[in-house]
Amino acid sequence: MTPHTTIGPHPSATRPVRVLAVDDQAVFRRAARDVIAATAGFELAGEAGCGDEGLEAVERLAPDLVLLDVRMPGIDGIEVARRLSRTHPQVVVVLISIEERIDVPSAAALERTPLVRKQEFGPRLLRRLWEQYGR
Repeated sequence: MTPHTTIGPHPSATRPVRVLAVDDQAVFRRAARDVIAATAGFELAGEAGCGDEGLEAVERLAPDLVLLDVRMPGIDGIEVARRLSRTHPQVVVVLISIEERIDVPSAAALERTPLVRKQEFGPRLLRRLWEQYGR
């Protein structure tokens, strides 16, 4: 997860893609900060340590993309993703997990919500996610 170089050109001609990292593990939030900083055209909008904080941060910070841990105390990432799909459909939500396989309920609200492993998260994957799911 530690970036080595800045990857690729700026994805937006007008402004960077603003990313919110929501994870109860400070170690992943720190790694996400490093990846975002190493990816040209992306900037950290903010961080949150739980689902409730993540929902509030989306309202306050208006990110373009949310990295959302699947398993958190309180409101888990899947429920946060469902709520964001209803209230902020313009925000790209990416579910993240250390687990190899996660049972994500098949619901229309989550059909455009990718699930990635934390171990694979890096600048190239961040850029690819935005290119595929960004608006």
